[in-house]
Amino acid sequence: MKKRNARNWAAMLCLAMLVALLPGCGKSQSPAPAADTTIKLGFLGAKTVNNANYGIPGEKGMKMAIEEINAKGGVLGKKLEGIYEDNKGDSREIANIATKYATVDKVSAMIGDPSTGLTKIAADIAQKNQIVIFSAGATGTGVVEIGDYVFRNTLLDKFAAPSVVDWMINTKGWKNIAIITSTNNGYSTALTPVFKTAIQAKGGNIVAEESINDKETDFTAQITKLKQAKPQVLVFTGYYTEAALLMLEAQKQGLDIIMVGGDGLYGEDLKKLGGKAVEEKVIFYAGFSADQPSPETDAFIKAYRAKYNEDPDMFSAQYYDAVMIIAKAMEAAKSSDPKVFKAELAKLKDYPGVSGKTTFLPDREPLKSPVFLLTVKGDKFPALLEKIPTSAPQQ
Repeated sequence: MKKRNARNWAAMLCLAMLVALLPGCGKSQSPAPAADTTIKLGFLGAKTVNNANYGIPGEKGMKMAIEEINAKGGVLGKKLEGIYEDNKGDSREIANIATKYATVDKVSAMIGDPSTGLTKIAADIAQKNQIVIFSAGATGTGVVEIGDYVFRNTLLDKFAAPSVVDWMINTKGWKNIAIITSTNNGYSTALTPVFKTAIQAKGGNIVAEESINDKETDFTAQITKLKQAKPQVLVFTGYYTEAALLMLEAQKQGLDIIMVGGDGLYGEDLKKLGGKAVEEKVIFYAGFSADQPSPETDAFIKAYRAKYNEDPDMFSAQYYDAVMIIAKAMEAAKSSDPKVFKAELAKLKDYPGVSGKTTFLPDREPLKSPVFLLTVKGDKFPALLEKIPTSAPQQ
């Protein structure tokens, strides 16, 4: 037994010495780190439950942009890689996802969220971690003020709402106006003051103000009070679900009224839930329309239809543009480091995107024109009603 053990030990020693002499097998060698061959972008949006009408089209637009860029060689010789978590429209979920993107996935940028309130939560995390966040939908106030890593490419309420109010009062002659606010919806509570200021500045009369909460379903009392006030038009600053239910109640009570709102009403469920009660009765503004497209928009629409067998909407277009704009900034900066390419991003001027022409103002706020007024018309959603100029000063 001892001789056999000695022979085995000697054989093992010789084998170890031979392995040590092979290239890369000595103790002093360590595995080379894997080459960083991708640039990661993190998707922010809801794909289930709340706001899925915004997140799902946004994800499709983002994926399409990444695929097109990669097919042309990527960015700086690297492929773009999208990471697509579902924040479910929930503040805790988006905080967790943004933290994961920043600390685990090490993304170069976060794309989204379409919601102002959720964007603010993610933007605070992105700013602290020095990562670019590019919202493709947040229209409310107090977003870019969070810091110099925060951008967005949507038509802003502060520019759009005054233009729409001017159209309501001076083009349509609707001077007696009712307002309904959803008090547990940050988008709504931020948009209402913008509309009120514009109405007062342009000589309109606010004849009634009512409030609701998101997820309520009985609006009997609010519509009853509106009938007594006799407004010519109703401004609702909330989302599409409650808009549809309000209009169904108006129809039930025999109140024939037009509803006007922001792009929070831009959701397929407005038509599905509201039916005839919303058809050509609900008008909302947005920075994108598939009708009367530019050459860039037309090419995008055709490619999107071929890929997904459906029409794109504002969110798919703006997520698509966000990826393209970020890739352009990276190429110009010759870096995918957000600390470097954010300076190039801030220089954006007259970018001919599929969601309209975009320029970043000195405060990194986007200037987009025109304002598209959209509605429900038969089976078509959204249908372009009219184009009006933005009230923002042109640069």
